[in-house]
Amino acid sequence: MDLSIVIPLYNEAESLPELEAWIRRVVEAEGLTYEIIMVDDGSNDGSWAVVEQLKTRNPMVRGIKFQRNYGKAAGLYVGFQATRGEVVITMDADLQDSPDEIPELVRMIREEGYDLVSGWKKVRHDPVLSKNLPSKFYNWTARRLTGIQLHDFNCGLKAYRGQVVHSIEVYGDMHRYIPVLAKWAGFRKIGEKVVQHQERKYGETKFGIERFIRGPLDLLSVIFISRFAKLPMHFFGTIGL
Repeated sequence: MDLSIVIPLYNEAESLPELEAWIRRVVEAEGLTYEIIMVDDGSNDGSWAVVEQLKTRNPMVRGIKFQRNYGKAAGLYVGFQATRGEVVITMDADLQDSPDEIPELVRMIREEGYDLVSGWKKVRHDPVLSKNLPSKFYNWTARRLTGIQLHDFNCGLKAYRGQVVHSIEVYGDMHRYIPVLAKWAGFRKIGEKVVQHQERKYGETKFGIERFIRGPLDLLSVIFISRFAKLPMHFFGTIGL
């Protein structure tokens, strides 16, 4: 299989049909074999019912449902374990990541030999004080501490060589620093691509100020764990696939 697209989601029922149709249109135009893995992180807005409808409409859609909310890192980890594609794409479910970026991300992995390519939302459509400034602080700190020269560590739109996602463990809030985990797992060719950032069409952001406080501590934890330990991944109650 050419491509696995992993989409962690929480209360994004309105956006899912449009997102699935957009992905399918782009990927099928490229002639790629693919799967879309939607991981419902304990939504209470009917998102899982929408995922089941999409599975009926498109056999390339697979679904995993958590019985309660565990967080984005858990959704990514379980989604990663389910992937079968040569290239793995992650993207958010809120339509702020554009599926039109997928073909070039795939090309960078396949033809340029990158292990991981991170999107860079150079022009953002987010609140300045609550999201943009904290993001700039996270990224400046991450670059200084890790030596990985990315502008947007936390961008949900990323591409990976398949081996990468099966070689790292993502837990807690460490999804923001997957490039660090990948580097310390031996995958050192890490690049970035400027990507389009869409305005949120439905609902509201899940970003909270507590993430600004936790960010530097999470990064220090990632660096310590990556260098000196290997912790087991927690088990999650799931249904689906």
